[in-house]
Amino acid sequence: MEDNEFDVFVIGSGVAGQTVAKACVAKDLKVAITDNREFGGTCANRGCDPKKILLGAIEAYEFSENLKGKGISRTAKIDWKQLQKFKRNFTSNIPASTEHNLIELGITLFHQSPTFLDKNTLLVEGKKIIAKKIVIATGLVPRTLTLPGAKHFKESDDFLNLKKLPKKIVFVGGGYIGMEFAHMAARAGAMVTVIDTGKRPLHAFDEDLVIELRKYSETLGINFIFEATTKALKKKRKQLTLTYESKGKEKTIEGEAFFNTAGRVPALASLDLEKGNVDFSDKGVETNAYLQSTSNANVYACGDVSDKNLPLTPLSGRQGYVVAENIINGNDKVLEVPVIPSVVFTSPNLATVGYSEEEARSRYKNIRVNFEVATDWFNAKRINAPLYAFKIIMNDRTGEIVGAHLLGPDAGETINIFTLAIANKMTDKDIKSTIFSYPSWGNDIKSMV
Repeated sequence: MEDNEFDVFVIGSGVAGQTVAKACVAKDLKVAITDNREFGGTCANRGCDPKKILLGAIEAYEFSENLKGKGISRTAKIDWKQLQKFKRNFTSNIPASTEHNLIELGITLFHQSPTFLDKNTLLVEGKKIIAKKIVIATGLVPRTLTLPGAKHFKESDDFLNLKKLPKKIVFVGGGYIGMEFAHMAARAGAMVTVIDTGKRPLHAFDEDLVIELRKYSETLGINFIFEATTKALKKKRKQLTLTYESKGKEKTIEGEAFFNTAGRVPALASLDLEKGNVDFSDKGVETNAYLQSTSNANVYACGDVSDKNLPLTPLSGRQGYVVAENIINGNDKVLEVPVIPSVVFTSPNLATVGYSEEEARSRYKNIRVNFEVATDWFNAKRINAPLYAFKIIMNDRTGEIVGAHLLGPDAGETINIFTLAIANKMTDKDIKSTIFSYPSWGNDIKSMV
């Protein structure tokens, strides 16, 4: 096989791409992988992991603030510069260590976004590459804002790497990224505004719990502007001014930094997919049950960039495994999507798994909905948590748990118990008859069902 020929060429070095590359090279296939950014992907370098590290200090601050005068004499102070230095201990070595590991396995590395020349040929680093199988695992990128002055918007990468926190920040988009960053920035001392086109933030999450989270967010000083259309962003020295329209009136808001948190889209624009006869849509590369392109059998897509995506790292790894199996064994593995929890790492966390109330009502004749704001429960009171709520949805006929929505401290952990329960078709009786450690957040679920 020539130097420019490969059995498998992977585009993207995140969890999905690495999973495919490692599995294929282990079967003695000739494998190459490329990335137009630092190796290791979004989650490890500029997403989930660094976000959670920053969140650790925010949680410590909140814990001390809630218990001030109740055993804690003074609120902790966030040192943003120290926090960023601590974060870099986790992220700075990721690209080099990832490259080293891949090279050690015998995988050829490239450092550029390729373009398709035809069904099996790519152009990367000025070289024509021929591959029997091409895997697209490029993930997501921030949605482009097209309004005048859009170049002045910063993105999530910029927030996670801020050397100094601006005093006045505006997030355009009230999804999970915007809300997570808003909570961090507000607790670190910034004046924060979240502006969104919808009627509320976090459209994909339970409305009742989002209402509670919004009310609490406002007590932190976060200002919300809803049903607003952004028009232009103008820079004036250190300040920027955003013009937006709300309820038929044109208004402005000033800030030191404006962040585009209006969602993320599949990273496909630079690949010239048309030349490779690879069909795609706004949801990503169009694939069949094997995660194989519906229009080019030589191409597979996995992770957030496929049209079977949910922007969650655990599912990316599973998709990468499915693609690898199908390349190695010839389409014998169908993607089976398990019950997947999702968490907004605001503080407190907002977590969900299974059906929403609306989805459950459309699927079952009768459902039981247990919704309660439980701030007076022991586990919340012992740490003086200002917000603790839940909504649990059950099939009324069988008692089977079909949806769980949690808002509170450690909700991102507790939701995993409900994930296990839903995946195994457990009922309220099953949960109530299980012995959990006491007093623990996990034990609370017996009272929730």
